[in-house]
Amino acid sequence: MLATAEASTSTFQSIKDGETIVSTDGTFELGFFTPAGASGNRYVGIWYKKISVTTVVGYAEQVLRAGSDIRFRTGPWNGIRFSGTPHLGPNHVYTYQLVFDDRDHEEYYSYKLLNSSVLSRLVLTQDGLLQRYTWIDRTQSWFLYLTAQMDNCDNYALCGAYGACNIGNSPVYDCLKGFVPKFPKDWDTMDWSNGCVRKTPLDCNGKNFLMYSEVKFPNTEQSWFNKSMSLKECEMECTRNCSCTAYSNLYISEGGTGCLMWFGDLIDMRNLTENGQDIYIRMAASEQGKLRQSKKENLELPLFDLATIVYANCNFSNDNKLGEGGFGCVFKGMLRNGQEIAVKRLSKHSTQGVDEFKNEVTHIAKLQHRNLVKLLGCCIQADEMMLIYDCMPNKSLDFFIFDERKSMLLDWPKRFGIINGIARGLLYLHQDSRLRIIHRDLKAGTILLHNEFNPKILDFGLARSFGGNETVAETVRVVGTYGYMSPEYASDRLYSTKSDIFSFGVSVLEIISGKRNRGFSHPDHDLNLLGHAWNLYTEGRCIELLDTSVGDSTNPSEEVLRSIHVGLLCVQKDPKDRPSMSDVVLMLSGEGALPQPEKPGFYCISSDRSENQVDPLSRACSANEVSFTLLEAR
Repeated sequence: MLATAEASTSTFQSIKDGETIVSTDGTFELGFFTPAGASGNRYVGIWYKKISVTTVVGYAEQVLRAGSDIRFRTGPWNGIRFSGTPHLGPNHVYTYQLVFDDRDHEEYYSYKLLNSSVLSRLVLTQDGLLQRYTWIDRTQSWFLYLTAQMDNCDNYALCGAYGACNIGNSPVYDCLKGFVPKFPKDWDTMDWSNGCVRKTPLDCNGKNFLMYSEVKFPNTEQSWFNKSMSLKECEMECTRNCSCTAYSNLYISEGGTGCLMWFGDLIDMRNLTENGQDIYIRMAASEQGKLRQSKKENLELPLFDLATIVYANCNFSNDNKLGEGGFGCVFKGMLRNGQEIAVKRLSKHSTQGVDEFKNEVTHIAKLQHRNLVKLLGCCIQADEMMLIYDCMPNKSLDFFIFDERKSMLLDWPKRFGIINGIARGLLYLHQDSRLRIIHRDLKAGTILLHNEFNPKILDFGLARSFGGNETVAETVRVVGTYGYMSPEYASDRLYSTKSDIFSFGVSVLEIISGKRNRGFSHPDHDLNLLGHAWNLYTEGRCIELLDTSVGDSTNPSEEVLRSIHVGLLCVQKDPKDRPSMSDVVLMLSGEGALPQPEKPGFYCISSDRSENQVDPLSRACSANEVSFTLLEAR
């Protein structure tokens, strides 16, 4: 299959060995060749004409036999992308879409190169990995542009029925809330294939569904969809059918449209750190009640009346919606006295938000610092649970620094002020607050920007506190965000103030460069942002890390160089080598000579060559999703 019409040929002629036919645009060449290991046999093949390394893209007698073992599933089409691969979206090399022909009742995958000068090919490895390569003229070699599978959680049905894989946890497997391992002893030996079963047998009375947020949808082989139904109509339809185990919107456009319903066991789910979707799973009424228990006592916060909050944000109007996550939605609003607020509303169907709600209240209720978001109070009334904060007019830090146009609003003085503000906020948490608090999820998305871009740390749902002389603790489950986790936390489940300092160092390098650590790519190497920054530092070229939108980097300021140096000190592999936050604040102020940093932790991991790439080429399954099976050469 040739990628473009220009690369085709309408020539009909006979050729003999030694002769070739070249496509119209000169990209491809057809002729005879001998494949490796073919014992001198000659085959008709097609290869790239314009590159020095002979790369055959297809030839006669090359036959692949698909097996029955599914290895990878993209998730169903959600109108914009395949829902299980949000990291593989639009990019600068190609675009794609799934096209539906209602007249002929057909669907097909449409793929188009955006730049005809880019040479790109798709390879299926013996291990079942789907990889895309692009040709780099400078190195005269093929560059691995992406691998469709992200990590172990992309292994099909790794956790069995009603299990959800979470690559941020250790171990990665877990049952959905309300479910337990079918055979606990097997799970103890790392065999999760039999999955999970319900704690409480399912009944078919009433409307009992729980929402699970930020997930990859389960296998849709036993599913049904309707493009025109609303989510409410979808819920009613699923409620009426006792065989319906779950429902959701079919598409994510226009706030969610269409209906997708599942029948039978839910298989091959995973938790996603971003761009996941919500699914509503049928539960027994008694189990739903257990999962939503929460009390008002000991919250130590002012209580807001529900009517006051409903008035403040126009009854939770979509126009006032600021964002959405696993906890629920965040809305902006204004109290009657003119004070602007942000309302974090726990979803009625959330199974993870109750604990986060209590944890956030416990850790932030009495904290007061100009670089921490101020919690004004809460509302627990009529089955509603909400937290009320000061409103941040400039949204979150990642909204600016990772956007080419918006990042131009952040000149170097603003970026340096943001770095210093985050450092002072962490210093307060680690040293000056009534408890020594470890945030555990510090990143660009949990830093909000107030007036004049003053940073304020948000989201203490995963925070933990130390008392007395305690300095290091171990957690049963690793939570947080990959790309910001320290090595000792991700691998050994150990967290301390030095875990936050590692996250701070990653954030500093991201603020300076305008690039994400997770998903960073560079044509010269496969390192992540930390490894790239380290290489530049060792070569005396660290100023090249500075975001080009900041301005002229030919005459760097001492602040820029010192900030890069401090960032590298904070991401060192050994937590004992990392400075404390009090040291960081002094270093950023320009006081004292800086020690030489050691190589960063996670130096060699270039996880996810891009957060926005995809190429799921294969046959479509029911409900418009793509699975990859292990292909065996015949």
